[in-house]
Amino acid sequence: MKPESVSEEDPSVARTSVSSALAEAYLREFPDEAVSCLEVEDPRVVAEWLGRMEPGRAGFLIDRLSPAARIRILRDLVESGGGGILESVDPVSLVVALSEMTKDEVARVMESVSGRYRRELGELMNYPLDSAWHLMDGNILTFQPTVTAGEALQRLRASGTRNTSRFYLVNAEGVLKGVARIRDIALAPAEQPLSEVARKPEAEVRPIEDAEEVMRLFDATKSSSIPVVTSEGRLLGAIRYEGLISAAQREALDGLQSMVGGSPDESALSSPLFSVRKRLPWLQINLATAFLAAAVVGLFEGLISEVTALAVLLPVVAGQSGNTGAQALAVTLRSITLKEVRLSQWFRLIRKEAVAGLLNGLAVAVVTGLGVWIWSRSLGLVAVIGISMVIAMVIAGCAGAAVPIVLKSLKQDPAQSSSIILTTVTDVFGFFSFLGLATLLSGLLPTG
Repeated sequence: MKPESVSEEDPSVARTSVSSALAEAYLREFPDEAVSCLEVEDPRVVAEWLGRMEPGRAGFLIDRLSPAARIRILRDLVESGGGGILESVDPVSLVVALSEMTKDEVARVMESVSGRYRRELGELMNYPLDSAWHLMDGNILTFQPTVTAGEALQRLRASGTRNTSRFYLVNAEGVLKGVARIRDIALAPAEQPLSEVARKPEAEVRPIEDAEEVMRLFDATKSSSIPVVTSEGRLLGAIRYEGLISAAQREALDGLQSMVGGSPDESALSSPLFSVRKRLPWLQINLATAFLAAAVVGLFEGLISEVTALAVLLPVVAGQSGNTGAQALAVTLRSITLKEVRLSQWFRLIRKEAVAGLLNGLAVAVVTGLGVWIWSRSLGLVAVIGISMVIAMVIAGCAGAAVPIVLKSLKQDPAQSSSIILTTVTDVFGFFSFLGLATLLSGLLPTG
């Protein structure tokens, strides 16, 4: 009888077992070298391989990946259902990756983790919208200091990264150790380690820092990017100057819609019902403020019926004060959006707009007074329109600067329907100054 022997499939099974054992030993003894190999492999292959590993070991390796590679591999892990590994990943690293994922991918991640870990992720994601956390790009390529210039260029070509001119060096724990420009890497000898090419970062920011501080650092350092690090020095991502400017431009464009009661969520091709739902509440508020301005005019109904020229000149005062306020509002909103002014500078800003309104008012009053004299030949009307024009434009300039500042101090969007509030202020004070002054000087005005 033929003795029992190993089946034909046993050698391959044995080889697989030996390969797995060798791989585990390699990962255990040389984790940094293993991570370097993983970063140049197909993310789907790596995700599939990590999915078969013990979660703690897989999480250990994922934490050591560069942010760019980590995001790609985590995305494939989520797609392939390898959610069991996610709770072994450092929550800070995972939250950085989540910031680069779609809403559906984030939802799948949240569903696959436990309630405790989900709450921890939620707390980390709860940064203010104008913080460095929301301004940074987590999809960055990093190198360890021992990597040579030649190896770095090879990985750079494989990654396809084109949107940066500098790279960050981190140790095995992800702590930032330096920054290297791609020009210096390209000119260095292939065998030279990056630690000899790198330099100290010009600046660093914490994820909680606001956009105003980030802009100040960019102005001070003239750098093209600034790293975002934790209190322990771990690199989370980088804020690029062009990204900061793009964010400010998007905020300004959203503000243009908000100023007139529109919603930033609305586009030109939104459905009519969606547009009505977003606009109608503010139109109703605008109607109420219009009645308020009309009530001011109603207080002087008797005077207007006697001096009909006042009704003709009312739109002139309202139009000029409205334009003055709109100019001050636009300048102030832009400065707030670009972090050029702080709330503590409110007095200086309002004083500047008051002086500008006074000087513009005097210049406009001269031209308006000349036109009214030619039309009516009444010095009384010239005096009323001229003085009230100066008063109305000074108030309008101050209001245009004050409205967004007040909204900002109340933790509200400074652009949110600020033009509606401003129009109310300029109309009420413009009408009141014009008609109130006309009442005081009624003896000098022509009747009829």
